[in-house]
Amino acid sequence: MSVTIYVPCDAAALALGADQVADAIAGEAVKRSLDIKLVRNGSRGMVWLEPLVEVATDKGRVAYGPVEVSDVASLFDNGLLEGKDHPLSLGLTEEIPFLKKQTRLTFARCGVTDPLSLEDYRAHDGLKGLQNAVAMQPADIVAQVTDSGLRGRGGAGFPTGIKWKTVHDTQSPRKYIVCNADEGDSGTFADRMIMEGDPFVLIEGMAIAGIAVGATKGYLYTRSEYPHAIAMMEQAVEIARKAGVLGASVLGSRFAFDMEVRTGAGAYVCGEETALLESLEGKRGLVRAKPPLPAHKGLFGKPTVINNVISLASVPVIMDKGAAYYRDFGMGRSRGTIPLQIAGNVKYGGLFETAFGLTLGEIVDDIGGGTATGRPVKAVQVGGPLGAYFPRALFDTPFDYEAFAAKDGLIGHAGLVVFDDRADMLKQARFAMEFCAIESCGKCTPCRIGSTRGVEVIDRIAAGVETDTQIEILTDLCQTMKFGSLCALGGFAPYPVMSALTHFEEDFRPRPESQPFVQAAE
Repeated sequence: MSVTIYVPCDAAALALGADQVADAIAGEAVKRSLDIKLVRNGSRGMVWLEPLVEVATDKGRVAYGPVEVSDVASLFDNGLLEGKDHPLSLGLTEEIPFLKKQTRLTFARCGVTDPLSLEDYRAHDGLKGLQNAVAMQPADIVAQVTDSGLRGRGGAGFPTGIKWKTVHDTQSPRKYIVCNADEGDSGTFADRMIMEGDPFVLIEGMAIAGIAVGATKGYLYTRSEYPHAIAMMEQAVEIARKAGVLGASVLGSRFAFDMEVRTGAGAYVCGEETALLESLEGKRGLVRAKPPLPAHKGLFGKPTVINNVISLASVPVIMDKGAAYYRDFGMGRSRGTIPLQIAGNVKYGGLFETAFGLTLGEIVDDIGGGTATGRPVKAVQVGGPLGAYFPRALFDTPFDYEAFAAKDGLIGHAGLVVFDDRADMLKQARFAMEFCAIESCGKCTPCRIGSTRGVEVIDRIAAGVETDTQIEILTDLCQTMKFGSLCALGGFAPYPVMSALTHFEEDFRPRPESQPFVQAAE
């Protein structure tokens, strides 16, 4: 009887040697004349344990990790196929504390199923949401998504249902669904994990969106830096099309929807929805002035829904289990679950899906385990390279859109990057301004010129030149960028700068030569 062994094909696992481990397992099985089925699944999101090898047993899936090629022979010697004990044994996968504490809705199948098996997807409740959708009126689908409280998971937190209703109500012979998979924030990887580990859930979500608003064509726009995700999505789209999930009659219904994958050229600003549309149309990625909104005049001038990967991938569970089920998770106006991406100088880095409401301290200390170096946590940047730095004094802030906004922060794409007490926050502020200067599309003056001037001002502060005056200039400059920039790139760059200045002002003051700061290792 064949035994199923799982080795992830997720990019993070591949970077840590998963392909070599999979080859070694296959080779060892042949050598020992053992009958195994090797499945390349997605990642469970526990990056410090990758490559994570799992074996299906009567008790459930048993995990081992992190596994190296040199460990494979001893795993077989110790009874890998029966899930027996070994120094790398982690017990039942579902009982690993990091995984057990999660509430997995959007990522329920990630790391569990074969990413390219539609049969496996269906066996784990896949396509139930789409089956419900094709039996409903489009307006009722929009209402269900609205009632769920789902908000955009890409950063802005705009209510998904309102965006869909706008497109639904706009009359046009042609409408589009665009999935923004241009995941460019440092410390974020949730979109990639879905595309590589559960691509059909994204396809299902896009198809539901198309049916809901009357769009028959969808585009997934992702980064050229994601070759594995691109290949996985292209294969999954072809499989879905052949199975009738996509095409002229979605699941045999009266609705048509098809989609294709498009690859960007690597510009960070193309994560902004209008710059993304320009790029999709074959133009340079420049931000468009609003109005008109993309919901009225988007791709090729037609009404367009633009949603992030996680937003769209969350729709199938809402359509399957109902709006009330999803809305029951979370706090305040932040409903459902959020995939926290914990990275940087942290002991347990990875993806942790949970309902909104955990405090920042619980996330960093309890889930993340503090710093990998064992030194005190100095700051956590939440929301990517344009997110604010939170000191330990703000660790009681609940993970909620409004709670973070009240503390001059933003959740963004829910990436958290941890820094220990050696981090120089003046250098981090300079990095934010330099990043903005490099990535600016150049269309508006506050972003294009302001970021360049910001680097110069911070350099003068670092040199100890008229520190108080330069800090005053930097503050004024940040205000101009925040309220005068065309898009969030220039508008959000002040968040890391001003939070670093506000909470770590000592790093902006002249330092005794005997107490130099050292940039913390990433």
